[in-house]
Order: sequence, then structure tokens, then C-alpha cells
Amino acid sequence: MIVCVSTECFPELPLAKAMERLAELEFTAVELDIHEQGAHLTPAGVAADPEAAIAACSDLQRLRPVAVSFSAPETPELYDRFTACCRLAKSLGVVTIVVDSSELGTPFNGEIERLRKMVAIASGLGAVVGVQTTAGRMTQDAETTASLCRNVPGLGVALDPSHFIFGHKKPASWESILKYVCHVHLRDTRPDAFQVRIGQGDIDYGKVVRDLQRVGYKRALCAHLPPLEGVDQVAELRKMRLLLESLL
Repeated sequence: MIVCVSTECFPELPLAKAMERLAELEFTAVELDIHEQGAHLTPAGVAADPEAAIAACSDLQRLRPVAVSFSAPETPELYDRFTACCRLAKSLGVVTIVVDSSELGTPFNGEIERLRKMVAIASGLGAVVGVQTTAGRMTQDAETTASLCRNVPGLGVALDPSHFIFGHKKPASWESILKYVCHVHLRDTRPDAFQVRIGQGDIDYGKVVRDLQRVGYKRALCAHLPPLEGVDQVAELRKMRLLLESLL
């Protein structure tokens, strides 16, 4: 396993400056966020000008890109934009593409069809799709997520343990999806707070790592810490990097 960090940790900075700050914190691998509402690259921008997107990623400050996080609204342009982002990922040597599942209430068969299209596009460009476990979406519980993976050959899971703790009286199990995990997002969380300072929540990082080792997981553990008001973001990221490295 390797430790990486998301560019979403510095959403207020231009991409190049965010990369510079993450390199200064001694991270060596990075997940690039490509979100329609983000401050860095956007799916529409990547699709409209692929060369400019590649240029924007030309100086990664010695950080190795290991994943791309893709988020875009369900529009007629969705698959074209997803294809463009997969091509960008291929040019950067990235294999893992993290995507959202649909909101709760979406017909199950419709979600299977949508994810099959994304997996087909990605696999044709040498990438693996990991659907992110998220509260309020179809992947909010492990059993539904596992069922999606069984019905969409080649689909992986981007495990976010926070969604199995926040809002729960006791942590929910993610055992049934472990074998599908292809990426991991980490922060610290309590049942009453989605993100808290590192060490003040209920995430058992050692258990997460042991669970993943048990199924032979060898990919990234990604520090995914959007800034908290009144908290030193640099200190939090440094603390998370050192914690994760100590477990590997």
C-alpha cells in the first residue's frame, strides 16, 4: 500500500499551488480531483481542451498521480466528459477513476446500466472504475454496493469509512465490499461529525489497514481532508501522513 493525498485538501488554491503545498508536506503520490463544482480541473474543461488539461498537470511537483476523482452532473455530455477524463488519466499513467453513485431512489437497473457504460469506457482506456461509498447515495450501505459490483463486471469500490460511522450508533460493516476495494479515502469521523481533527474521531486506521491487507489490497490510502474552520490544515495533513506511514 502507498499513502497519497487528494488535491481537494487545498480547494482554495490553484492546482499548481496546491501541488506545491502537498509536495512541501512530503507526500509522494496524489489523487487529482476533476469535479464540475471544483476549483481545479473540471470535466467540462477537460473535455473542451484536453491539451490544456494535460498542460495543467505537467508540473506535479514530483507527486505521482495514482487516482482521478471524477464528479459531474447527469447530463447528455456526461459520458463524453468521462471519456475525456479517462484519456487524461491514461496520459498521466493513472489507473484508478473514482466516481459517485447515483442518489437514493434511482432505479437499481438504471444505475447498473450507467455504471456498466462507465466501466466499459474506462476499461477501454486501461482504467478501473471505483464507485465511492457515500451516505445519501446508492452506495451508502455495503450490501447494495456489493450487489452493484456483482452486476457490473470490473467495477471496484472506493471505500470511505467515514460514511459507515457518521450518523450510525455503531460503525456499520464494510466486510462484504472489501474484495472489491480499489481505492480508499480517509479522514477522522465521529457519529455526530463527519470530519474532526485527526485523533479526535472513531476511525480505527489500524483495523482499516488490517482488513485491506487480509484481502491483498496494494493500492493507495488517500488522505482526504477538506479544510476545517479554525484548524491548521498543514498540521492536520502532516499528522495524517505520518499516521498512515506508521501503519504500513
